[in-house]
Amino acid sequence: MSIGEVIKGWNSSKEIAPCIVHMERLEGRGGAYVAIPDFIDGRLMDALRKGGIKQLFSHQGTALEAIRAGKDVVVVTPTASGKTLCYNLPILNDKLRDPSVRAIYLFPTKALSQDQMVELQGLIEAAAEPISTFTYDGDTPQDARRAIRAKGDIVITNPDMLHTGILPHHTKWITLFQNLKYVVIDELHTYRGIFGSHMTNVLRRLRRICDFYGSRPQFICCSATIANPGELAEKLVERPVELIDQNGAPSSEKLFLFYNPPVVNEELGIRGSHIGAARNLSYPFIERGIQTIVFGISRLNVEVLTKYLKDRVEGEKGNRDIVRGYRGGYLPRARRDIEKGLKKGEVLGVVTTNALELGIDIGRLDVCVIAGYPGTIASTWQQAGRAGRRSGLSLAVLIGRSLPLDQFLMENPDYFFGKSPEHGLINPDNLLILLSHIKCAAFELPFKDGETFGRENLHEILEYLEEKGVVHHTGDRWHWMQDVYPADGINLRSVSEENFLVVDITGSPKGKVIGEVDFTSAHTTLYEGAIYISESELYQVEKLDYENRKAYVRRSKADYYTDAVSYTDVSILEGFEEKRECGTSVEHGEVAVSTKVVGYKKIKFYTSENVGYGKVVLPDQQMHTTSYWFTFPRKMLEDVPFNRWEIIDGILGMAYALHYIASLHLMCDINDIQRSVGDRGARWFARLSRGSRGVYKSSTGMEEVSIDGIDPFEPTLFIYDNYPGGIGLSPQLFDGHREILGNTLRLISRCGCRSGCPSCVGPTGQLGTKSKGIAIALLERALEDGED
Repeated sequence: MSIGEVIKGWNSSKEIAPCIVHMERLEGRGGAYVAIPDFIDGRLMDALRKGGIKQLFSHQGTALEAIRAGKDVVVVTPTASGKTLCYNLPILNDKLRDPSVRAIYLFPTKALSQDQMVELQGLIEAAAEPISTFTYDGDTPQDARRAIRAKGDIVITNPDMLHTGILPHHTKWITLFQNLKYVVIDELHTYRGIFGSHMTNVLRRLRRICDFYGSRPQFICCSATIANPGELAEKLVERPVELIDQNGAPSSEKLFLFYNPPVVNEELGIRGSHIGAARNLSYPFIERGIQTIVFGISRLNVEVLTKYLKDRVEGEKGNRDIVRGYRGGYLPRARRDIEKGLKKGEVLGVVTTNALELGIDIGRLDVCVIAGYPGTIASTWQQAGRAGRRSGLSLAVLIGRSLPLDQFLMENPDYFFGKSPEHGLINPDNLLILLSHIKCAAFELPFKDGETFGRENLHEILEYLEEKGVVHHTGDRWHWMQDVYPADGINLRSVSEENFLVVDITGSPKGKVIGEVDFTSAHTTLYEGAIYISESELYQVEKLDYENRKAYVRRSKADYYTDAVSYTDVSILEGFEEKRECGTSVEHGEVAVSTKVVGYKKIKFYTSENVGYGKVVLPDQQMHTTSYWFTFPRKMLEDVPFNRWEIIDGILGMAYALHYIASLHLMCDINDIQRSVGDRGARWFARLSRGSRGVYKSSTGMEEVSIDGIDPFEPTLFIYDNYPGGIGLSPQLFDGHREILGNTLRLISRCGCRSGCPSCVGPTGQLGTKSKGIAIALLERALEDGED
């Protein structure tokens, strides 16, 4: 049965057809081609012909001409449009002409580096020329590293290894830096937020070292479609960049469906499970041998859905291995096996996080099911692009959850198909990030008087570091003074400390490592009593050795999984701007955020029943960042006919909706920002626990306070940047306060539920039945007040 026949069956199904709220047909298009330029070396011409390439896509030809002219470029075309050839071809061509040429390829993940290495080696072998290409990452053996430093013509690595393993040891890479002509930055769109802000500083350090050795490399960037690829590339490399975005690759016809699970409880506005829908929609294709990829929002979603699909194929086909899970935390060998299985067609279904969203070669699949809006339009298109060969029909399905963003798109599909993707936002001069990299740069080479590094006053920062005993000024140079190695203490992707290892002790007290979890996620996945799931196998955490970063687990036959319960408290450190608008006091500034995991719920498989709770005792996680906040004045609250508990319910519901509206306003991922409701004086905060809300003392987080004893009672709603130091999102929310309140009111008031649901103010079971009405009343009152 073909894809078209399965869809025909859906359209005649009484259960499925009403849930297909939109069907977009994306017509196939022919390719735009150009001849391979005459300046390409004959050996490469022969290698291309051996691979069946007799002409280039138009964007490949444009890129070649721009790179030959010495320009820095960014190539922006869809998934599987031949972007790799845009840099491999000109670099190898130049290398064949001038043997001294060196290049660095940067990929955001080790897996992607390994994958691209294979493709590059294939082209080199076909050209039959001895060009030395190596991957250099944390898995590279020590004895191989010396050879790579001496002989590497093209070094394939990731930003983390460049940051900790290459730049601090530049004296061991003299040949590379003296002759470095090209730096390739692939998957440019991933360098946003904290990662992108760090990346700009790593590239500042790279250019500084290249200047020292007398080289000036060209930057070749490639990106998936985002709203500002040229701007982002220029912010990263801090030079003018030519944008190449006219795609010449052909594409096949694709159907893109929006599937909204049915409402199962009209009073509460709750829809059917998106996980169950993903299982039911993907299985018919797997059953018929049509290769299918399913994207889940979280690791937990992926593991639960993998288990469901494996159980079903084992019962009906007797082979669990045709369905595999794939996510970060799996060991490298397991991930490589899954990738090979997909390429060979042995794996018919893969359930993954966004780990397979990037350009790892897994072949061209036929069907993509996206279980929940990924958070950005760009990510959704990137995931959908995993399905579709150069000919034949492909299918992408986006399944809506009972969340405001998902439901907004289900109700307004034109917003998705007509809207440009999100902007990539970075703030490389975030003082915490900048200071970290100035330390690294000082370790690598002394700073000269008058030198610049970023937009901040470098001299003042160096004077501050001299006061701290980090650098010393002698003559016209600032020299590093400490014994420590600064790059080792800086994580480019977060403020997380080292990862936790997951050790299975089922068969032996010594155990074996079965995975790893990043520091932040460990607090919500590896507490004692947690169910840890890997490849649909269940393990229970028996002991968490927090100090040594190890979790000891044992196989479990539990019929439930666990979900952590946490709270967040925000306290203001400094206000940057303040105004009175819409009846509220509006500010943005610097805040301290404290997050604590206090317990967990046991959720039964298949039924999603809550079958128990457990207590968690772990250290708080602390972060300084920037935030936008607004305070409801006492007078406004005294004029509305609600008691204090009802007002808290209304503001918590408002915060739920406003969080999503803010992410739309910023065109950022929902996880780039977070929310909290409390007191601007940091005396109390409100949180939900076990289905009810409470007000707690900020200093302890566990001690409930009397709401009637709070004076003055002026609740504050915080939306803060979910990155240490902030990345510049909060000022935009401050400036757009009125628009954000207006859109939040429209979202809540137009929702068809009676008293609140997951699509507007959150589930009614968590807040009082009046929360929706109170949120509407407070927003209307604020907007009526206008500007004071």
